[in-house]
This record gives sequence, C-alpha cells and structure tokens, in this order.
Amino acid sequence: MAEIERESMEYDVVIVGAGPSGLSAAIRLKELDPDLSVVVLEKGSEVGAHILSGAVLDPIGLKALFPDWKERGAPVSVPVKEDNFVFLGKSGSLRFPNWLMPPLMSNHGKYIVSMGNVCRWLAEQAEALGVEIFPGMACSELVWGEDGAVKGVVAGEFGRQADGTPGPNYEPGMELHGKYVFIAEGVRGSLAKQIIAKYDLSKGRDPQKYGLGMKEVWEIDPKKHREGTVTHTMGWPLNGNGGGGSFIYHAENNQIFIGFVVHLNYRNPHLFPYMEFQRFKHHPMVAELLEGGKRVAYGARAISEGGYQSIPQAAFPGGVLLGCSAGLVNVPRIKGNHNAMMSGIEAAKAAVAAIKAGRAGDVLADYDDALHAGDIARDLKKVRNVKPLWSRYGGFLATMLGGFDMWVAHLTGWNPLGTIHHDKTDAEATGKAADFPKIDYPKPDGKISFDRLTNVAFSFTNHEESQPCHLRLADPAIPVQVNLPQFAEPAQRYCPAGVYEVVDEGQDPRFVINFQNCVHCKTCDIKDPNQNITWVTPQGGDGPNYPNM
Repeated sequence: MAEIERESMEYDVVIVGAGPSGLSAAIRLKELDPDLSVVVLEKGSEVGAHILSGAVLDPIGLKALFPDWKERGAPVSVPVKEDNFVFLGKSGSLRFPNWLMPPLMSNHGKYIVSMGNVCRWLAEQAEALGVEIFPGMACSELVWGEDGAVKGVVAGEFGRQADGTPGPNYEPGMELHGKYVFIAEGVRGSLAKQIIAKYDLSKGRDPQKYGLGMKEVWEIDPKKHREGTVTHTMGWPLNGNGGGGSFIYHAENNQIFIGFVVHLNYRNPHLFPYMEFQRFKHHPMVAELLEGGKRVAYGARAISEGGYQSIPQAAFPGGVLLGCSAGLVNVPRIKGNHNAMMSGIEAAKAAVAAIKAGRAGDVLADYDDALHAGDIARDLKKVRNVKPLWSRYGGFLATMLGGFDMWVAHLTGWNPLGTIHHDKTDAEATGKAADFPKIDYPKPDGKISFDRLTNVAFSFTNHEESQPCHLRLADPAIPVQVNLPQFAEPAQRYCPAGVYEVVDEGQDPRFVINFQNCVHCKTCDIKDPNQNITWVTPQGGDGPNYPNM
C-alpha cells in the first residue's frame, strides 16, 4: 500500500488526552503564556466520556490552577463528612477506629466528585483561555522527527475496513506537530507503551503494578442516603484469592458511587473479578443499602498501583508522560487525580521555560526532576511500601505493617521498612489452572447483581463494527493452544465487559473477541499471562460514553 499522505498542523504543545492531567497542563500553559498555541486531542466522543474514577478528590491541584474554583462554579460541592474503614467478613463487619489510621488516610477536607464532570468543567476553563480541544480524535500513531524525538501524533483517522485497508469513506487524519508532546492517555495507553519501550524509560525502575477498578452509580432510597459519607472496605469476598477492596461514596442527588478494586497480581486464574464485585454487593451491609434502588451506570478501568518505585523516567525526547501514563496513584489513599493535575502543572512550567529559551524537541529534565523531588514524590514516598506488602502478605498482616510504616513516615519522614520492591509483572504472577481450585460464583439476581452484558449496556459503549479489531493478538494460536490448557484462558474472566470468550464446538474450541463490548479498561493488555494481547485505540468517538463517572 502506498504511503499515506496527511496534512499537518503546527502547535507549540500537543496534548493527548483530555483527562485531569492533560487539561491541567493546557490551562497552566495558557496561564503562563497566553500566546502559546495548545491543542488537546481526546479519543472519547466528548470530554469526560472516557473518564472513570471513584472519586474522592483532594483539591490541591484544583487550588493550584484556580484559587477561586468555588466562585467559578466547579462541580465540586460534596465535602466528605464521615470517613469509614471497614473489614468485612462473610456476614459481618469490623470498623477500624479512625484514630488508628495515619492522618494521610483521612478524607476530611476532600470532596466526592464525578471526575467526568470535573473534566468537562476544566475543558470549559481551558477553552476560555484559548486552548483548542478536539474530542472524537483518537491518536493512532506517533510522528517521529529525524533526530528520533517525538515530533507529534496522527489523529482523526477514520474508515479503515476490518482487514486494515482504507475503505470507501477513508479519512487519513492529520499530523499534529508540537515543540513538545504531552502524553496524558491514562493507564497503559498505547502511545505511552511505545514510548516507554523505545526509550527504555523503565530501566532501573520496578515493574508497574495494576488493579482493575469496576464502578456502578446507583440512585438509592433517600432515607438511606447520607451525603458526604465515605466507606472503604477490605476482606470478604476476596479473602485469600486475591487483594483488593471496595468503596462506597454518597454523592449528591441520592446517588452513591459503589466500586470494587481487584489487584491484578492475583495468582489463581479462575478468579473472576467482575463476579467478585457482584458478590460483594450481597454482603448484608451493602445489600441493605441498595435494596429499593436502581443502578444507572457501570464502567471499569485499570489503575496504576506500582507507586513511587515504579514511576518511569517521565521525560523523553520531545515530550513527557503525565498522570496515570506515568503511574502517579497513591494506592492506600485510592487517589490519583490530585497528582495527575499537579503533574500537568509541573510539565507546563517546564515546557514554557524551554520554549522561552528557544528549545524544542529535547528532554524536559526539569519536569522529571520535579516529579521525583516535589509534592508528588512526597505524597508517594510515604506510602511506597503498602502495595508490595499487600502483594507479599495480603490481608490483615499487610494492613498492619503498612499502617506502621505510614505512621512512622508521617511522624518522622522516614520509612522504617526502607523500600520494598515489586518483583514481577501482574502477567507473570498468574499461576497454572491445575494448581488452584475453581471458584463457584452465585448467579446474579438481576436486582442487586447483574451479568456482564447487561451491565455493559449501562456504560453506553459503542464501536463501529466494520473497523479493525483494536485488540491485537501477537499469535492467534496462543489463546486456545497455550492459555486454555495451562491457564483455563483467563481472558474469559478478567475482562469486565465480556469481550473474550471461548466457543467450544465439539473438539474445536475457538477464541472469540467481541471488541464492540470493550470499555477501554486495558486489563487484557496487562494480565494476559503470555502478553499476547495489545490494546490499541479504535477510531475516535468509539468506546464508552460515561455520563457522570
């Protein structure tokens, strides 16, 4: 096929992703230098369509952007009033006294928010400053300069047929070039993955670790609603099968945000994260809250959990990694949005200084230094041992050890356990099916718990079916010939949207990919034991259409 010719546009800064980090970067760039040309490219159908987070927001990043954020009408209006930490048994619960928890774990002074709506508001502020924002523009390729630096991206390619060839209505998209390119794709983004590999940005760092977060929005009985209440749980139903926990946030308008996180380093390939979430809702404490209510939205996404020791070098020739692309989540606090916003602000400062000095396309070392020595590093260093402790010991013992380490770090600035390292990827952690028992999951009742396909309908996901599948198999034979006999093909279970299934036709099983269901969580790219699946972006505007996640 002949090389595709594309028109190009030049900007000072090109930003991939209209999440909290990308939008914060765009805003600070224009605040520092209104004459800069800044563009934000978003693969979702609108800003916020692909944003999913818990979320309890630490407003530090918001305050840094707009000290008058309240007067500006930011959709951040539900302060945390009650903070609960609960250990669940099968039928009972034990609440941890708040005084036992390190102060950094407190949610007072924080806000229950829909990050989708926060991002929509941030986009309005950015556009008022002159930022150009283009939703529905997936960035499918990187553009490289002659010197090997990232020069830009290809965005807005539409109309490829299922075999990858251009169809009758093919649109080649455009190249958008920048003096610097900010990658703010979120967790395990396809461009970030290429950049990290090309420049070996993870050299000398621990492997990144991940969790799968699943979330439902419910409207509940007003008599049961307690606006501003935050509850986190651990324990049942996962127990010894894996690590994770839940959140229940009482938002406004009689809504609650209820979610479940499963750490993806679980060993038993029979584990079914989605069904663990559904089973969790039948705990007496939770079922009583949901009875008489209705689920109005569902979604899922991966969460970066490696912490400080897994952050790659975040500056590369021609650009930087922001937010979850760099892995800036504070795992025990279950918060990453504040660090994402702060990373965008730091990147903007570094880029403006470089452009004013006449530089372009080089490494913004000042940004990487700020990431590893500033507020973000101070936030993450204190908690750096919590996740590896969970991985090694699980449950109650890890919670006690992690709590001790955080308490000492809070009081003295010193972690008595030093730095505990992650030893393997989540894919490598997967054990052989024959070595673990199968897990019996109760059938969803259709009232409190639901099957995957029914729930996926509440993510409002849509993909144009004639395009190429955006879930690429390096070797199409591996799912049936290797993963099925060795691991009982875990893709059937770890995917929270029912994308993968093994269809058994007599003695000839087939691996089927229903990519139309994909909610872009990236779990398959992370957890496949042979790393055989690569997630790439589908055409722009496709995927979930989250209303207020």
